[in-house]
Amino acid sequence: MTAEVRQTLNDVDIEAVGSLVEAVRRDEGKARTTWAAHVTWTGGFRSRARVRGFDPTPSDEPAALGGGDTAPNPARQLLSALGNCLAVGYAANATAAGIAIDRLTVDLRGEVDLRVFLGLAEGHAGFDSITARVRLDSAAPRADLEALHRKVVATSPVGHTLRDAVPVRVELL
Repeated sequence: MTAEVRQTLNDVDIEAVGSLVEAVRRDEGKARTTWAAHVTWTGGFRSRARVRGFDPTPSDEPAALGGGDTAPNPARQLLSALGNCLAVGYAANATAAGIAIDRLTVDLRGEVDLRVFLGLAEGHAGFDSITARVRLDSAAPRADLEALHRKVVATSPVGHTLRDAVPVRVELL
């Protein structure tokens, strides 16, 4: 009897990622995907988002903005989405490069001027800037970590969505 031994690094199923890469390489049509979420308002400034079959993700505003402070607000969820996307990028690309990650944290900050949101001014209501500070502890050489960092920043879907103008259409049904 032969036992299959599967090497793992960073707890990433790199074979699954490799299979997807090969499938897209063979059929570029498989690269075009649509992702969706369904949000339901639950009263006040509270809502919940459903994605596939997962438990709903709640949202609320802090008390200072008139909410009940029962969950992260959408702006902080956006920061979290960027941080989570970067973490996936580091894990996947480090694993593909054979780099073991001992610890990875991403701290994010966004600067917002609330005047437009509050109806006191016209203009840009979103973040004026976002800064992500990545701490990546690894025994790998610094040059390898810097190359990894450049690749992750260059390929982050959420990072690109935030950095580049993306058409957003909001329709009232």
